[in-house]
Amino acid sequence: MRAVAAVVALAVAAFCFGTTESLPVGLLPLIAGDLAASTSAVGLLVTGYGLTVAVVSVPLTKVTGRIPRRYLLSGLLAVFAAATCVSAAATGYWVLLAARVVTALSQAVFWPVAVVAAAGLFSPRVRGRAASFVFAGGSLAVVLGVPLGTWLGQQTSWRVAFWVLGGVGMVAFAVIAVLLPTSDPGDSHAATATAPDARRFRALLAVIAFGVGGVFTFLTYVTAFVTEVSGFSEAAISPLLMANGVADVIGLACSAALVDRGPRALLAAAAGMLTTALLGLYAFGPRPAMTVAMVVLLGFALPCLATAMQARVLEVAPGSTDVASAAASAAFNVGIGGGALLGGLLLPWLGVRTVALAGAVSVACALAVLAAERAGGRTGGRAGGRAADQVREGGGAVL
Repeated sequence: MRAVAAVVALAVAAFCFGTTESLPVGLLPLIAGDLAASTSAVGLLVTGYGLTVAVVSVPLTKVTGRIPRRYLLSGLLAVFAAATCVSAAATGYWVLLAARVVTALSQAVFWPVAVVAAAGLFSPRVRGRAASFVFAGGSLAVVLGVPLGTWLGQQTSWRVAFWVLGGVGMVAFAVIAVLLPTSDPGDSHAATATAPDARRFRALLAVIAFGVGGVFTFLTYVTAFVTEVSGFSEAAISPLLMANGVADVIGLACSAALVDRGPRALLAAAAGMLTTALLGLYAFGPRPAMTVAMVVLLGFALPCLATAMQARVLEVAPGSTDVASAAASAAFNVGIGGGALLGGLLLPWLGVRTVALAGAVSVACALAVLAAERAGGRTGGRAGGRAADQVREGGGAVL
């Protein structure tokens, strides 16, 4: 029960980080008006946050690699809570921006360390499922946290939403500080991969960048697509995104149940579903019913990709899984930013419908990388599979 409670606290912390990252999008006009800042300046609070995470994740994870996980994660949560409270009390734009950068620095280390720490609390046979619980917090941040935070900010003040997040972060800090084991990072079975392979890991980073990039080439401009191509009214956007969010949660639950049976197969299946959904949106976008079906499929497949990605890191990372997870997180953020940039470049020249096609091509590239990686290393893959089987025979708690 101690391990389960610690993982729940890590998931709550992930929920706080994920909500904080994107919350300014929903509260943009309120923040801009209160701090006398431009809309683009407030938008930088989100884009600058993501860029910071992508750039510093690997180096900061390396620097903090020898700190016991209990001290490191509780310290990161303390920084998060303090910086979030500073954000809530900010009297000017630059104070808010500085607090956001500090929060992003703590998140850059939290994600890669938290998923590995969660995996290390349970048997090697269910390490992927344990890590998926941390991802559940991040998914719920998008589906539940940001909408609720936006509503709370609109009903009261944008500052109240940040105060609440800071308070929840303090609760997660207290639980992690008490329940997470104090041990050397290298003592956990999750500290190293079951079948280390530098070539496969490099291929995985490419799969993440192409796959996530393809999704966000479309997803960044989903509102424009469903109104201009599919003919939905603006009032229909929220229910459509809600359906996408519900599918996201279902996809997360399904991937958690399946991931330890074969992360690579789940990764390929998720990429296949994403390609299908994006091609379907391009081909059948003018048909509203098909658009709903493909947006739901997209929502289901994305968490499958993210869950399989992390489990695959725990299989093939060539060195420390913490550092490898940081590199995967950076690739994920590169995919988000790169996809948004690609869609933005295509939009004025070829129209919004083409962002779905461009996204499908990008995810198809991820599938091609997976196929080439499999074809180029069948012998190594069999050896790695035998090593993974040997590791899975180890004991430990079962989630």
